[in-house]
Order: sequence, then structure tokens, then C-alpha cells
Amino acid sequence: MQLCWRRVFYMDLFYCDESNLENRKGEFLLYGGVRIPGEQAASLSTKIEQLRLKAGLASDTRLKFNPKPPELTHEQFRALKQDIITAAIEHDCQFLAYVVLHNLADDPDTARRFGINTVCYHFHCALNRSERKGLVLIDRFNDEGNLIDGHLTEKMSVGINLPYRKQPTRLSNIIGFHYSAIGQSHFTSLIDILVGSLRWAINVHSRDKADLRDNALGLLSALSPLFFRNEGRETVPDIGLCFSPMNVRSGGYHDLYMKLQNFLREGEIDSEQAITNNP
Repeated sequence: MQLCWRRVFYMDLFYCDESNLENRKGEFLLYGGVRIPGEQAASLSTKIEQLRLKAGLASDTRLKFNPKPPELTHEQFRALKQDIITAAIEHDCQFLAYVVLHNLADDPDTARRFGINTVCYHFHCALNRSERKGLVLIDRFNDEGNLIDGHLTEKMSVGINLPYRKQPTRLSNIIGFHYSAIGQSHFTSLIDILVGSLRWAINVHSRDKADLRDNALGLLSALSPLFFRNEGRETVPDIGLCFSPMNVRSGGYHDLYMKLQNFLREGEIDSEQAITNNP
């Protein structure tokens, strides 16, 4: 009898979304992506489906961080989101995030494009370290002039421009850039819940809502295991959490960044990034 061995290759999925897009001074725009290992994707999708059924959600209910589905109480809704976060942790997912102060962003559309560039580059780097390939799925949106289509095409054909590099950097570990929308996959619900949770916690800090501070720190602690970390380390490198820009010249704005970084550290998201204040 002749045995035939077939090597199986898995491709990681990277679902992306943004939050806090509204241009509010003193607050941070967020962009993030969740990396789902290819060999875990089917199991995680089934698990989220089971959690939806257990919670009593209708099959056509579009699950997001907000608003609450009408068929759930507030407590049931919180429990469902926590269960989905736990499922992502149990399926070895990784969260990669980017934050920028609105005061320093040219405009929300430009800031979002920079966020997409950053997390996609970091996804490429993470794939490179594990010698894997991946597919990027970006939450569908229309920016002014609908420029995003061209930007995604450019990322695939040319790459992205990075500071201090004369030539574009090819994202060779990413085999495609595509759109997704809420309801088209359980993973769009997952990334919306992750980004929405991080946004809510950061806004509690930015808006100085002292009565919600403990709740926000608890939510950050729940998210913490998902953040990308280098093997054997507890701290989160800038691949996992990137503050942009890396050098904040204004002392007042730099102070906002440092306070946010320290707040996240209280929530067990111990960022390694050195946010400088050079002239």
C-alpha cells in the first residue's frame, strides 16, 4: 500500500475596524485588527455561533459592541460580549491596535488610512516571525472621494510607505486585501466588540469618568491576553499596541499620551513603546 502525505498550509485571517472616528479634541482615534489562526477559524466561528444561540439572538441579528440587541437585557449583553472575548483568547487570537490623538491627526480619513497602514504592516511583521501568510479583511467604509479602493490596491501591488525608508515596503506575507461588513462573518462581530471595548475603556479615561474607572480597568484586563506579545514576554511591543506619532513634540499632548499609556498599564496592557518628547 502506498501512503500519500499531504502537507496542509493554513492562512491567518486579519479582520480590521476603527472607532472614535469623530474628530473630538483630547480624544484618541483607534484602529485595530484581530489575527485569527487559520487552523482555529472554523472552531471559533462555530463557538461564536453557539454563544449567539445560547444567548437567544435571532439568526439575522447583527451583533456589535453597541447597540444592545433588543432581545437581550443589559446584563445578558455584557455576558455575551465577555464570552466572545474569552472564546477569542481560547482560540489563540491576537489583537493589534493603533491609537492617535485627534489633535495631531490631519483629519479622520487620513488618520484611519495611517491606522490601516500601521496595523497591516504589523500583521505582516507578525506573520514573518511565525513564517505564515495571511489575508486582510477591512470593515467596509466610504471615505471622502472613495479613495480607499485605490489605497487597498496600492497596498497589494506596491506596498506601503514607511518613515525613513526611500522605497515602499512590500507586505509580502499578506496575499490579499478585501472588504468585510458586519453580518457577513462572526469575525466582524468579534473585531467590533474588541475595538469597541478598547474605545469605551479609553474614553472613560479621556473623559475623566471616575465612577466608571474600575469597570474600564476590568475590561482592559479582560482584553489584555489578546494583545500581541513576543514569546516569553508579558509586555506589549508596538506591534501589539502602537501610539502614533512616536515622538510628540507638544508637551501638553505628550502628557495626554503618557497618561493614557499609564492607564492602559494599570489595566494589564503594559506597553513597551517609548513615546518621546523631542523638539
